[in-house]
Amino acid sequence: MSFEEQQDFARQVADLNKYGQALNRCDSVDEVVSLTLEAMSLLFEFSYSTFVEVRDDDLRVVHSTNPNLVQGEPPSDLACRAQEAGETLVEQGAEAAVTADSDVTGALAVPARMGDEVTAVLVTRSQTVDEFGDEYVRPMEILATHAATAVSNIRSRERLERAHKDLERRKEMIEMYDRLLRHDLGNDLQVIAGFADAVARQVDGQTAEYAGKIQNAAESAADLIQRVGDLVSTLEAQDNPEPQNLATVLGDTVRDVRANYGSLTIDFEPSDFDYQVYGGDLLDSVFTNIMSNAAVHNEGEVHMRVAPVEATPDEVTVCFADDGAGVSPNLRENIFEMGVKGQESSGTGFGLGFVRALTESYGGRVSVAESDAGRAEFRVTLERV
Repeated sequence: MSFEEQQDFARQVADLNKYGQALNRCDSVDEVVSLTLEAMSLLFEFSYSTFVEVRDDDLRVVHSTNPNLVQGEPPSDLACRAQEAGETLVEQGAEAAVTADSDVTGALAVPARMGDEVTAVLVTRSQTVDEFGDEYVRPMEILATHAATAVSNIRSRERLERAHKDLERRKEMIEMYDRLLRHDLGNDLQVIAGFADAVARQVDGQTAEYAGKIQNAAESAADLIQRVGDLVSTLEAQDNPEPQNLATVLGDTVRDVRANYGSLTIDFEPSDFDYQVYGGDLLDSVFTNIMSNAAVHNEGEVHMRVAPVEATPDEVTVCFADDGAGVSPNLRENIFEMGVKGQESSGTGFGLGFVRALTESYGGRVSVAESDAGRAEFRVTLERV
């Protein structure tokens, strides 16, 4: 590169950095697209510019100055190959054109990457440039990096906003059920228990026995309502989801569970969980309930493996697999319902219901299946930052 070319490149980098700052202030992907195409047009004076967004390996044209490409439709083969390869691709001659009768002489496709994730592909076609050298490729790759950062930040904000809205909706429903249970049904049960007690004191024999059963059932139902009310209060008091270091939260939880349950051996490697996820201040309770259940509901020594699986740019799943008694197939479907428990369980049946309520309030999900060893395997999926 000559001195003059170096000077031109330095000016381009300065202009691109200004665009990068502007891109990071964008509030939507549409703004990022508009500003990126503007940069491609003003800095490079290319004939056709196209912005292709990538979501879960699905590529769609967001906007293009090429009349042969339609918004919302799949892009050209060049963009698809650049996304799949994760690297810049160049085409010349007839292969560079979208249609056979085009006068395009060269095409350049640059994937916009954030880490290992390709969030977009920038494609440009020229009617005058036959070969795209470093003087075009390097500035385009810088612009693509700025665009990728901007899109990734916007998607993170969107996920957090969805989690916040979902949490608010759930809290509204919880509050409604709380009022219904505590005030309406709770009051009725107090009346039933009171009258049953009065009847039991005035009769004897089988009638007194029946009255006693009515009273016991009413008191048991009232106790259940109180337990649900306590859970509601806990959920209402938690903070909104915010970025959490998964390795730190899991590491602290594993340490505490190991200290409390000597019969439970846990295989856990903190470096495997180098992820930032959305969660509130009770995220550790999700993991504690699952791990402690393995010790509480099994006799003798139990071994558990905690490992990440199915990590994507948007989510990460934590797998808890043990060699205990397992969960019977007919119980798996309903095990996360409040109050549901195995026939031989001495628990309340609220632990895993609490796990699901908390996980879903963070925008995640929880499931149970059979592990490779034929035992229990719980999976907690959380949204990544």
